[in-house]
Amino acid sequence: MATSKNPLVVGVKDLVHQAGEMRELSLELVTPEKYGEAMATVAEGSPMTLALRLEGLHEGVLATGEVSVTATAECVRCLDPVSFDLGVDFQELFAYSSSDSDSYTVVDDSLNLEDIIRDAVVLELPFQPVCTEDCYGLDPATGEKHTEQPGDTVAEEIDPRWQELSKLLESDPEKP
Repeated sequence: MATSKNPLVVGVKDLVHQAGEMRELSLELVTPEKYGEAMATVAEGSPMTLALRLEGLHEGVLATGEVSVTATAECVRCLDPVSFDLGVDFQELFAYSSSDSDSYTVVDDSLNLEDIIRDAVVLELPFQPVCTEDCYGLDPATGEKHTEQPGDTVAEEIDPRWQELSKLLESDPEKP
């Protein structure tokens, strides 16, 4: 029952003003645009599965769904590429008429789910993705990936910008 223009616009003519009526859909789609702009994203054209339940109410149509996509990212600790499955639930009421500019409405016996799905997916993307929880990151000196937890070694060399200050410590008469 999706329109041919946008697969995320779902027709609900059979549910409009039919309180108590319900319909379930399962759709295999592709993401119409890139979701996310930070470390983790879902690429445009990625496969997306949408399990949708539509219920007719007195006020409008209630859309409850689960979106499944695959996101890609770069580990913030070691910079290795990471790919992970993401499942996101949403629920929104599409009113028959609304004076509130923030609410969704039924337009031409259809629901446009595009903004709801995009917002739900973007909000679930991790802010700082890691390849594994015990990733030890990169060695700051060599740039190589740590394979074990780095020790608590104190740097032997003094940063050249602070070299002159170390001379003050050497000439301090109270220094033991």
